[in-house]
Amino acid sequence: MRKVVLYIATSLDGYIASPDGSVEWLPTPPPGEDYGYADFLATADATLLGRATYEQITTFGEWPYPTLTNYVFTRRPPYEAAHPSVQFITDDPTRFVRELRQQPGGTIWLIGGSTLASPLLAAGLVDELMLFVVPRVLGAGIPLWRHQDHAQPLHLLRNQAWPDGMMLLHYRLSEATETAS
Repeated sequence: MRKVVLYIATSLDGYIASPDGSVEWLPTPPPGEDYGYADFLATADATLLGRATYEQITTFGEWPYPTLTNYVFTRRPPYEAAHPSVQFITDDPTRFVRELRQQPGGTIWLIGGSTLASPLLAAGLVDELMLFVVPRVLGAGIPLWRHQDHAQPLHLLRNQAWPDGMMLLHYRLSEATETAS
């Protein structure tokens, strides 16, 4: 079964974007450093994105994931043409991801946002969390975590700190395979 990994940056106080949805507060990595991004990306063959996250990414220029299959969850697909690797999904995210996990392939990267991640976490469909904690306190914004009905134990797989203060916390969710089966 394929695994779903929430690979995301968050401020120290738990926000993934400023109140206006901006991610301009994210630091630029030092020269020659990508915080393991290329290694992670090499394992993935699909992404999961909410509509707001998708629209944010489209403002950055050329579509950054042309070799992956990109699933964008939305109630209404946009009118404008998308990159050929992008598919708009109007189905229930938990049902769709449950079926996608059963198909052959690599890691499924849950890019975000929290509105999409929350029901997938609650349904036990997220196997791992790779949280990049940015050494900034925003004070307000779009939270990483939405309401969850129950506590979920995590098992630390690894942590890593960089000289610029960036910290990776990599966890396995103990319930992911049990609940999703």
